[in-house]
Amino acid sequence: MIRATRILRAGTLTGCEIIDRVVLDHGDRHRRRTAMRGVGGLGFLLDLADATILDDGDALVLEDGRLVWIEAAPERLLEIRAPNEHALRRLIWHIGNRHIPAEIGPDAIWIAHDHVLAEMVRGLGGTADPVERPFRPEGGAYSGGHSHGHGHSHG
Repeated sequence: MIRATRILRAGTLTGCEIIDRVVLDHGDRHRRRTAMRGVGGLGFLLDLADATILDDGDALVLEDGRLVWIEAAPERLLEIRAPNEHALRRLIWHIGNRHIPAEIGPDAIWIAHDHVLAEMVRGLGGTADPVERPFRPEGGAYSGGHSHGHGHSHG
């Protein structure tokens, strides 16, 4: 079975042959070694030196130089908003206090869909609307500071 041993990060792909793609949710985008099958049927072994976050738009480099595109799968999430910046910060604190993976944007937070947390957010004055979109939660203080494609490095 052919192996994928390297990653080309989004934005660095020029003139490369992409032969297939894999669509992965956020949990499946944190990998080191696993058998994979592309949407087009290509079977390969992901075999990286370390567990790594694969982000939307990255590509896996196969041993023969061909590439497999990484696509972030849409997931069922809650989009959380607040009436002002202070209220949003309070919501971020409450969500973080529950150790819930969260993607934090400038004016919204996204978490996995959870009706209990949705009620908590609404009780604190925020909104929690169901959405489907790729999920790129923060890596956490001890995860090595990986990126989510928002302009900072992948560590």
